[in-house]
Amino acid sequence: MFRGRVLSVRVDPVLAKSGPATREVVERPSAVAIVAETAAAEVVIVRQFRWAVSHSLAELPAGLVDAGELPLAAARRELQEETGYTAEHWRLLYRYFTSPGYSTEMIHLYFASGLRAGPTRLDPDEEVAVELWDRRQVRDYLSKSPPSNGILLTGLLWWLRRVPF
Repeated sequence: MFRGRVLSVRVDPVLAKSGPATREVVERPSAVAIVAETAAAEVVIVRQFRWAVSHSLAELPAGLVDAGELPLAAARRELQEETGYTAEHWRLLYRYFTSPGYSTEMIHLYFASGLRAGPTRLDPDEEVAVELWDRRQVRDYLSKSPPSNGILLTGLLWWLRRVPF
């Protein structure tokens, strides 16, 4: 039905218990997101305006896996491009579908530590602000329940569980 730069939509015929039906499916490549922790026990957050929801959102560094690219390589690339950080240590935390009721997108969520600062390499149309949040800021954010995304919530809740009080 539609083929765009980063997603396509198809309509599949299915046979449900009640008879013939259709399912709309958004095809989207896998993506990566990174819970990056500084030596001072702060998590790296990016803030950017998201056109689809008309809000500036706090997010984890993230991006799509390019064709032929391994998810870990994409995570390393995206962390450096968006934040300037590189990381010595990497660990895959979770792989999950964002919304399997209609989308094929899978997120590979990584934890990165041993960070080193460097220059960003943003795309020309990207406007990203980098923030460092400590445990108190993360807890404050989660308690206020501002509009958010599941990737950020999953990463922050995992991080809060592992960071000592």
